[in-house]
Amino acid sequence: MGDYSKALEFYEKALKIGEKALPPNHPDLATSYNNIGGVYKNMGDYSKALKFYEKALKIREKALLPNHPDLAASYNNIGTAYFGKGDYSKALSFLEKALSIWQKSLPPNHPNIKTAKNSIDNVKKKM
Repeated sequence: MGDYSKALEFYEKALKIGEKALPPNHPDLATSYNNIGGVYKNMGDYSKALKFYEKALKIREKALLPNHPDLAASYNNIGTAYFGKGDYSKALSFLEKALSIWQKSLPPNHPNIKTAKNSIDNVKKKM
C-alpha cells in the first residue's frame, strides 16, 4: 500500500502513450492527468495535484457537456486539493460547482452527491 512512486511511474507511462495515440483534447488524457493528480494529492503535494487536476479540467471543459459527471469530478478534485492547501474559499467554490452538476446529472441518492455535501460542510467548518 502507498507505493506512490510506482503509481506515478505507471500513470506517467500511460499518459505518454495517450499523448502519442490520442488527439490533445481526448477525455482519456484527462483521466490520466486526473490519476496523476490523485497520487500527488494522496502524497500531500496539493500544488502538484492542482497542476494535473487543472489540465484534466481544461480538457473536460472542451470535450464534455457542461453537466457531465466527469466534469463535476474535476471540480470536486480541484476543490479537495484547495482544501488540502487551506484555501477554503476556492475549495468551496469548486465543490459547489461539482455538487450542482452531480445534482443535475446523477440520481438523488448517488454517493457522489453525499460526498460533495460532506466536503462542503467540512470546508464551511474551517471558514
